Amino acid sequence: MIARLARKAEVLVSVAMHLPSGLVTFLFTDIEGSTRLARMLGAQYRSMLADHRDVLGVAFAGAGGARVSVEGDSLFYAFRDAAAALAACVQAQRDLLAREWPGGHPPRVRMGLHTGPAEPYHGEYATPVVHRASRIASAAHGGQVLCSAAVVGAVRLPGVTFADLGLHRLRGFDDRERLYQVVAPGLAREFPRPRGVAAVAHNLPVPVTDFIGRGAEQRDLRALLERQRLVVVLGPGGAGKTRLAVELAAGLVADYPDGVWFADFATAADADLVEVCLADALGLRPEPGRPVLDTLADHITGQRLLLVLDTCDAFPAAVAALIGRLLARGPGVTVLATSREPLGLLGELIWRIPPLGLQPVGWKRPGDAVTLLIRRAEAARGGRPVAASELADLARVAAAMDGLPLALELAAARLRVFSAAQLAARVHDVLAVTDAGVSAASVPARHRTMDTTVDWSYRTLPAAAARLLRWLSVFAGPVDLATVEMVLGADPVGPVTTLVDKSLLQADGAGFRMLDPIRSYAGRRLEQAGEERIARNRHVAWCRLAARQAYLDADGRPVTLSLRALDPIADELRAALRWTASEGSARAGLSIAGALDQWWRERGLAREGRRWLRLLYDRVVGSGESVPDAELAGAYHVHSVLAGVDGEYAEEMEFSRRAEDAAYRADDPALLVRILSGRGAPLLDVGRIDAAERVCRDTISLATREGVAGDALFAVYTLAELLWLRSDLDAAATLLANARPLEAGRPVERGRRTVDMILGLVALKRRDLVAAHEHLVVALRSRVVNGFLSRAGETLGAMAVRCSLGGEPLLAARLFGAAQAARARLKTSSGILGPYWVEHEAAVRGVLGDAVFDSAYAAGSALTIEKAAAVALAVEHPDLAMSSARFTTA
Repeated sequence: MIARLARKAEVLVSVAMHLPSGLVTFLFTDIEGSTRLARMLGAQYRSMLADHRDVLGVAFAGAGGARVSVEGDSLFYAFRDAAAALAACVQAQRDLLAREWPGGHPPRVRMGLHTGPAEPYHGEYATPVVHRASRIASAAHGGQVLCSAAVVGAVRLPGVTFADLGLHRLRGFDDRERLYQVVAPGLAREFPRPRGVAAVAHNLPVPVTDFIGRGAEQRDLRALLERQRLVVVLGPGGAGKTRLAVELAAGLVADYPDGVWFADFATAADADLVEVCLADALGLRPEPGRPVLDTLADHITGQRLLLVLDTCDAFPAAVAALIGRLLARGPGVTVLATSREPLGLLGELIWRIPPLGLQPVGWKRPGDAVTLLIRRAEAARGGRPVAASELADLARVAAAMDGLPLALELAAARLRVFSAAQLAARVHDVLAVTDAGVSAASVPARHRTMDTTVDWSYRTLPAAAARLLRWLSVFAGPVDLATVEMVLGADPVGPVTTLVDKSLLQADGAGFRMLDPIRSYAGRRLEQAGEERIARNRHVAWCRLAARQAYLDADGRPVTLSLRALDPIADELRAALRWTASEGSARAGLSIAGALDQWWRERGLAREGRRWLRLLYDRVVGSGESVPDAELAGAYHVHSVLAGVDGEYAEEMEFSRRAEDAAYRADDPALLVRILSGRGAPLLDVGRIDAAERVCRDTISLATREGVAGDALFAVYTLAELLWLRSDLDAAATLLANARPLEAGRPVERGRRTVDMILGLVALKRRDLVAAHEHLVVALRSRVVNGFLSRAGETLGAMAVRCSLGGEPLLAARLFGAAQAARARLKTSSGILGPYWVEHEAAVRGVLGDAVFDSAYAAGSALTIEKAAAVALAVEHPDLAMSSARFTTA
């Protein structure tokens, strides 16, 4: 007995001699789930426990740690050096993972570190620092290393970083400790929130799906909440307001000592119960004989807390009164509210939630909207990843849903049944795609389909605003205030303001825009109200006026046609064509098609134009509508030219003859000349040069006799190209010089500067680089500025030849690549110029060699027409080059 006591005293003295003092780092470890592990391993548990102690002991002792105590699966060590203690923990976790364990069940060890002043006494420490370290270890999960801010401030280890887990109240301590997770290679990274600690109170709902994107939005809102006590997240139903607010609030829990509290006013049965709804969220019971609002006001007085108030638009007046009272009584109260309309409170900051990002496929990563669809599609398919070939279709779906998170979630539910391509093919009916519905238990009733979501707001609209919403659904894009006034036929300010306030219209720099899911809903309401015909006919009238304005100035006088004026309204004109080809006036549709003639050609959409025209012809026959011969002739002529662009020469000639017959019936010489002017081009394209020349000359003579020479310009251009082709350059130049004033006098033609383009080709054949450069630069600049993109691509080819002849082969190769890429994108052919381009491309290739030529050609192919034009227009004028005769001496 005496000997045993002596040995124990000897051990205690030895330990006491080696225990560190001063600034000490304490480490506690234990095995997570040790009781369950003991039951699983049975007799093997004892050897596993001993091996676990050996692994940890080697790592800790090797780092200079002094063992203070061992109790079951728990170890307590003290270190003089915080960095050594941390490094030992990382090494110990790695060693545990590397070892083979009985039954394949490794012990999952949790570790906690804290540094503070301490002195050993009789082989142990008596200080709160030890207890704090023990509580930190208790907060960890198996495989996780947690430490305090004191440890983080004292340690710098290569390859080791710290994840800030926020402030937590440790059991037995009144203050809060900021906990950090040790992050290092070989250690697990993902763990639940720290356990066994009293976290700052909150009642935020726990999402069942992961949160996608919104990083910038969270940063913006966080900054606003730091300086504003009332921030209202505004947006339409399904925009993701609630999810964003909850996600943001979850990251702010540690910043509010008295908690973060969530209340959804949609659960209140009526306006009188909004205070009760909030009291329930705060855990308050109504006091007998006392208004609930007074109970709430007393509770928040002197507290610093964040209230997340959802669906404030359910009872906007009552909610606004409640928030106003709380903000007045509690200077430490901050409110983050979500609503579809402003609350109208003094000091209210409105923050409108944007849709999820819609970056197109091809960026470094898909946009957030597409990412959400990818995640949900993988979940719907049992974890099978989305193929790269599906991204374009998912991007189409995301765009059709306008980036609205709820619409995306509902559309993604369809991916359980449909492929991405099948779903994308159905996005023209947004509500049908999003009415798959979700489980009634998972979301509020108002969010189970997009139809019910929008209906929640629609039912609150005054009659004028509801009618305006329905009638604006026929527009495909943004509208300005003047358009709204035309559609409504009355002062639009009040109804527009209502729709914007209720997030059913989005106000931006382009005017007022309706999101596609809302448009789809409003379109159904329009049909149900029996107002579709009148609304769509007004839209057609607006489209005809808007199309005419591309050809006229503010005083109604013709201006140089710029196809860029048609780009912003192209979708509107398509919507009008869709209506006129099915239910509306085919005659009005043919008028719109005539306005789009050159736009279709210059955007590579000739086939689309022909399709619309065929539908309109069918509509004329089906409806029995009377269309004047002159208008039919104009439509047939447009069809003929579009067919020629597509290389359908038989169809081109067929509709040219139809147009000629209709023009004769209309007795319109100018129209007849314009139609006949197009006859030479297809003949030239198929090699019938003599026939093409005869037709052109006959048409020019007819135009002169009838006094409509300007209407024969197309025949003049074709004849000039024919003369250029057979190198009759003087005749071509004379013809074009005489045509210049005719072109200048025709606003529809002069933006193309075809005279300058062909004169540039004539000068190239003459090797007159000065004249060629000047003509081609004028043509290219005008064509790009006025949106004649296929013509601009043609001019790039001519500029490439100019560079080739001017001793700039590398630049020539780039422009040849750009010209070919433009032809491919816009589905046009090089026509009679093809052999000329091939000849000069071969010459440039011979100068540069295959490798250099192909590299420059590829670089040019990657340029847009606008960027390639900028390169071409920057080419130095040949008369300014040092080799020019201007700078040489006799």
